[in-house]
Amino acid sequence: MMATTDKPKRYTLFGGDEAWSARDWTASDDRVRGGKSQSYLDPESDDKIGRFHGNLDIKTLGGAGFASQRTTGDDREWDLSDYAGIQIRIAKGDKKRYTFNLKDELLPVDPDTGREQSTVSYEVDFELPPQAEPGHAYDRNVFLPWSAFNATYRGKPKKDAKKIDLKKIKRVSIMMRSFFGTQEGDFSLSIRSIAALPEVPSEDRAGEVIDHGALEKGMVEPNNDTRSSQPYRSGAERRLTHVSVEQVKGGFKMLTDVLVPDSRA
Repeated sequence: MMATTDKPKRYTLFGGDEAWSARDWTASDDRVRGGKSQSYLDPESDDKIGRFHGNLDIKTLGGAGFASQRTTGDDREWDLSDYAGIQIRIAKGDKKRYTFNLKDELLPVDPDTGREQSTVSYEVDFELPPQAEPGHAYDRNVFLPWSAFNATYRGKPKKDAKKIDLKKIKRVSIMMRSFFGTQEGDFSLSIRSIAALPEVPSEDRAGEVIDHGALEKGMVEPNNDTRSSQPYRSGAERRLTHVSVEQVKGGFKMLTDVLVPDSRA
């Protein structure tokens, strides 16, 4: 008799059935470099929503700037090796571009500067479509497969970085930044949950495809391609698009935006 292996279930990191807590997050803004940007992550709606919001100032640093919230504690660790990527369930958000980051290594504080030493980050940018329509977006799911993540070091691409160690994720963060002066001011993203999914969402794929060629191209390949239902390619060969997936959850319609390779590449 052939042995069977149970697929992992959805792994909620924050939100969902668990209350959001401000103690899980701390600001990491450009004030450490003399900037004036500010960010917050406040629980709302009986702690069922984590609202990432603040103000991105780019004038002080001459067009640059960032505001981010990262997880607290150096002893936290998540094993995401059995999963296909991260899903962010969003209740309401503006149309600005955000960055989601993971780290698999943390170093102790530099005794000379008193600051934490830099390590490689693995990041992916996302927006909430439809970008062509004014106003906020509501009830969106954004899925970020591992192959969409880029390795960076101090904000710059690091092409020779090792693959991310998904067994030992040490830190999660979400960021708003200027993208070379293209966005600034108030921002707000109300998040229902952040979770790892065992496979790419594919049910009820309706076909609305939005080309996001400007999004960064991933350099990190998943350790096990069989977990993904999409034929990923890595590096410069791959263009990314959004595929909207309709789902009905709890009586309201959710749209899942999946970053997938563009078949035209």
